[in-house]
Amino acid sequence: MTPDASRPLAVDLFAGAGGLSLGLEQAGFDVAAAVEYDPIHAAVHEYNFPYSRTFCRDVATMTGGEIREDSLIGPREIEVVAGGPPCQGFSMIGKRALDDPRNALLQQFTRLVIELQPRYFILENVAGLTVGNHRQLLDEVIDTMSSAGYDTLLPYKVLQAADFGTPQSRKRLILMGARRGVSAPKYPEPQFTPRRIDGLPPQATLSPLLPVGPSVEEALGDLPDADEFEELLASDHVRAHFGTPSAYAATLRDMAQDVDDFSHPRDFAPDLLTSSTRTIHTDESIRRFAETLPGTTEKVSRFLRLHPDGISNTLRAGTSSDRGAYTAPRPIHPTLPRVLTVREAARLHGYPDSFRFHVTKWNGFRQIGNSVPARLGRAIGSSILNADSITPSRGRRIHLGDPSPLSFTATQSLRHFGIEHRVIPQRDRKSAGQA
Repeated sequence: MTPDASRPLAVDLFAGAGGLSLGLEQAGFDVAAAVEYDPIHAAVHEYNFPYSRTFCRDVATMTGGEIREDSLIGPREIEVVAGGPPCQGFSMIGKRALDDPRNALLQQFTRLVIELQPRYFILENVAGLTVGNHRQLLDEVIDTMSSAGYDTLLPYKVLQAADFGTPQSRKRLILMGARRGVSAPKYPEPQFTPRRIDGLPPQATLSPLLPVGPSVEEALGDLPDADEFEELLASDHVRAHFGTPSAYAATLRDMAQDVDDFSHPRDFAPDLLTSSTRTIHTDESIRRFAETLPGTTEKVSRFLRLHPDGISNTLRAGTSSDRGAYTAPRPIHPTLPRVLTVREAARLHGYPDSFRFHVTKWNGFRQIGNSVPARLGRAIGSSILNADSITPSRGRRIHLGDPSPLSFTATQSLRHFGIEHRVIPQRDRKSAGQA
C-alpha cells in the first residue's frame, strides 16, 4: 500500500506504536513516514499503518533526503513533521537532568524538520519541559526554528487530553510552527468539559455550552471481562460477546461514524477482543482491590481504583529495559477487583479496537503510556489543516494483514528490520515490576 495522493502528508518522528500518527490520520493526513528506534514498537506501528514507511532507526543516523527517497514521498510537499522526543530527561517524575543524552534528541528533531522543510511542525512533550532550567532547551528549539525560517506559535500551550474527549487526564506540551509565509495555525480550544477523576460533577471552569466528555464507564462498559476467558491466560485475543456500547465506545468499535474522524477504517472482526491478556492477582490483592472505593487509592499498591463516572488518571509507560523494565502502576478496574487490561487502557486513550498492540502486557502498556491520545492529536492536526484551508477527506478502508509482528520477540523484530545488533537492551525480568 502507498499513501493516498489526495491527502496531505505527515511525517512522525519518535513515532512509538503510533498514537500521534493515528491522531494526525484522523484529522485527515496520511502518515507517509514514521521513525521509531525500538524495533518492537516499530513493528507494531508498521502493522497498524500498512500504507506508511516505518523506519526502525535512530533519528540521529537519518537525513531528510533519505526519509523522502525511501518512503515514496519524493519531491511532494510535506504538510507537517511531528514528533515527541523521549521525555524522561525532562519529566517532572523522578530525576530531571539537563545533561541527559536523550535531551539531545530535541536537536535531532529540529534538524530533520529543517531538512524536510514541511509547511508546519508539531513538537509534543511533557509539561516538565516548560519548568526551571529545562525551559532553555525549549528556547533553543524556538531560536533554531526561527533562524531556519519557521515562526513558532507563542506562547506554547500545555493541552489537557480530557478537554478533547479523552476519558483520561493527560497534559502534554505542544509547540507548533509554520514555515515563514504560510498561514499560522491556532492552538485548539477545549471541546469538552472534562469529568473529575473522583467521579464528582465536571469541573465548572469551562463554558457550560461545551458537552461533557466521556466517562470511564462509557469507555469500558461494553467490554467483556477478560477474567471470564481461560484462553486469555496464554493469548491476548479471543472471540467474545460485547455489551451495548456508549456513543464513545461505538465509534471505537467502528459501529458509528465519528463525524470528525477522517482516518482509514481498518478491517476488523467485531467479535474479536484483543490486547486482553489476563493478569493473575493473589487472593489478598483481589480482596484489597475489592475493598477500595472507586475514585480512591488502594493503600498497599498505591493503585487508583477508577470511578465509573469519572476519568482515568494519567496512564504511564513504566521504564524501558535499559532502565530496569519497571511496570508502571496500572489503575484498578472500576467494578472488577483487578487491574486494567491493555485493551481497557487503550479505550481510555482513545484507540479504536482495530488498533492492536504487542501481545505482551509490558510492551502493550508501554506503547499506550508513551503515546499521545488520538483525539488530542486529531485536534492539533485539524488546526493545521484549517489554517492551510485544506478540507479533509475520508480515508479508504484498508486491510491490516498478518498480525505476527505483534508477537515478535526482540530478536525477531531486529531480523524483520534487517538490524544486526540489538539496539534496545534485553529486558531484565528479575528487576521488572510485577502487576
